[in-house]
Amino acid sequence: MTGGRASWSELRPTRAGQRTATAVEFAGLWVGLAVGVPSYYIAGALVEKGMAWYQALGVVVLAKSLLLLPLLLLSHPGARYGLPFPVLARASFGPLAAHLPSLLRALVAAGWFGIESWIGAEALLLLLPSSYRVGVSYAVSFVLFIAIQLLLVLKGMRGIRALEKYSAPVLIFLAVTLLIWAYVWAGGFGPMLSLPPRLSPGEFWALFFPSLTANVGSWAAVALTISDFTRFARSQADHILGQLGLPLFMGSFAFVGLAVTSATQTIFGRIISDPVQLAAHINGGPLVRLFVVSGLVLAIVTTNIPANIVGPANILMGLSPKWFTFRRGALVTAVLSVGFQPWRIYGNADRFVYAWLVSYSAVMGPIAGIILTDYFVLRRTVLDVEGLYETGPGGPYYYYRGCNLVALFTMVVTVGPTIPGFLHKVGVVGPIPEALVFIYNVGWFFGFFSSALVYAALSYLCGRCGVGGKAEATATYSPTLTGPLLAE
Repeated sequence: MTGGRASWSELRPTRAGQRTATAVEFAGLWVGLAVGVPSYYIAGALVEKGMAWYQALGVVVLAKSLLLLPLLLLSHPGARYGLPFPVLARASFGPLAAHLPSLLRALVAAGWFGIESWIGAEALLLLLPSSYRVGVSYAVSFVLFIAIQLLLVLKGMRGIRALEKYSAPVLIFLAVTLLIWAYVWAGGFGPMLSLPPRLSPGEFWALFFPSLTANVGSWAAVALTISDFTRFARSQADHILGQLGLPLFMGSFAFVGLAVTSATQTIFGRIISDPVQLAAHINGGPLVRLFVVSGLVLAIVTTNIPANIVGPANILMGLSPKWFTFRRGALVTAVLSVGFQPWRIYGNADRFVYAWLVSYSAVMGPIAGIILTDYFVLRRTVLDVEGLYETGPGGPYYYYRGCNLVALFTMVVTVGPTIPGFLHKVGVVGPIPEALVFIYNVGWFFGFFSSALVYAALSYLCGRCGVGGKAEATATYSPTLTGPLLAE
């Protein structure tokens, strides 16, 4: 878009009547996100790589605790101003350059959507005899699972929130059932948790940092665009109270995954960290298999739709509001997801955890650092909401030809140092200095903190070219969410 006032409705700030999401609904959202196959697999992969269950649990809980503060901070502008992420990003990047973080976030979501859908396809195939689980059956199941999710998306945000709210108790029940099954078949918690650490101190710390980053990265993209959800919150208190339980939710389900993965050594004689593969080993007849597959499908859908459809659909609407609707954005995301070849990523701990999760977290971290520094440090939480929808040269956030060059430069200098480590990890380049390996292994942390420092310093030193805005404009909007938002 080149100028004028954007008039599309789905990206406009939410109004008082739309602010209905309660603390219970936000808690339900994170329960639905936590109780998912990737969360189980990420935790189980740490045991597979040699950690004891308690070491892996410590990594997961620490990671989610560290992510909680940025998550709550990124939630604030959504709840205060009712802004979706693509519009919020304009304050720090400019109306044109804001497409960059939006597209990067959308690509990550598309990759995740493909991975989760592939897992769902594998789960559906468990209902068929093993002789049918070959070749084209995987492709058919993959397309079918994507179609099922797209049908659910037709219900819109209200339907998605209802799905999260009412499925949360069911998912908790399924997780407890799985834990009980492992307890019975392993012969108690003693045998279940008897698998010792298999790493030396040096090996543990070499695995600790990329594992911590991967566990932060697994939800870094959702945290970045959390305003897409908190814009529907009744108040700041509702989303804060609902999200404070994130470390508890994630830690509790991680314990289930770790305990069951550890128990598979006792039950089957080998470690099985993939819950779909575990389901294939559980015998009990067609009804038991149907129950297990239903649980897997519910866990996948309640994670995949809110985490990987809502954000990119909003982003695509922001790129071309005249063409994209929420539903069309969801459809395009689904099509893009196939291009990531999720069958090559999922199922291998090195590729999934230490290449996929760590690599994209190195991009999400700098974006979060820039947005939070701009909003809290430079703007003191004051935004000209109407100005964010002025995308032409007269707009208060136009910067230089629609781009904040400071934000773009910050992205380059904070993402760049992680690239050699990524290329080394995927085998494109040979040995590199250990310092570059370490920077990649802590990519999200490096990007988040370095971008905050670089962006703040350059903004103060270079000035804010092209930045206008009316501080008094916030008087038109209610920080407490009890007054009027945008005029009709």
